[in-house]
Amino acid sequence: MFWWLDLANEANTRVVGGQTVLNPWPIIGGVAQSVTSSTEFIAPEHAEPGDVIVLTKPLGTQVAVNLKEWMRKEDKFWSKAKEVISKEDAERAYSVAASSMARLNISGARIMSKYKAKGGTDVTGFGVIGHAKNLAINQKQSVRFEFHTLPVIKDMLKVNDAAYNFKLKEGLSAETSGGLLVILPKDQASQFCDEMLEIDGWSAWTVADVVAAEERDAIIRNDVSIIEV
Repeated sequence: MFWWLDLANEANTRVVGGQTVLNPWPIIGGVAQSVTSSTEFIAPEHAEPGDVIVLTKPLGTQVAVNLKEWMRKEDKFWSKAKEVISKEDAERAYSVAASSMARLNISGARIMSKYKAKGGTDVTGFGVIGHAKNLAINQKQSVRFEFHTLPVIKDMLKVNDAAYNFKLKEGLSAETSGGLLVILPKDQASQFCDEMLEIDGWSAWTVADVVAAEERDAIIRNDVSIIEV
């Protein structure tokens, strides 16, 4: 609960109200609410052909946290995973995932207006492609998001293929506290990524192109490039 409060303070917000009940498991949850003027709100609907999409956190958290549990239990999945990854590299992957999940998306959100963002969403349970499809469907223009790059926590694709298929390369692996997908003018993307690195100490990546299409959709190209993080 103290960590919950720490992150609320980091986000410059407050935890108010709530209730406490007896439970055999430690569970905490909440609902975030915000009030803003229409001039401060970026509607997620203004993508145009020629724009690009930036992702602010690496993919693969679902694989990394499951790998940690498999390793702890030394179960059948670890028996498969250890053929392609060492315990040291598995611990590193978990550390990267935990650090990524603990990092707020506040920095990316704060600089979206500065770099003329035309919309965005976060990446969570539907995976990067699931949330990208939802974002594409919401656009005023008929566009398709074509993913040419996937930044993935190192070795997680190998583990995904060897031990259990979370459909990571297909963009369907669930992410917990994933990054932002931000639609930007092409000439603003590199500066956005540079400032994210300067503020947070973590890279952001241009991962997709916005192209004209008959149907609004998001796809991962067959020649997708993988960046290990």
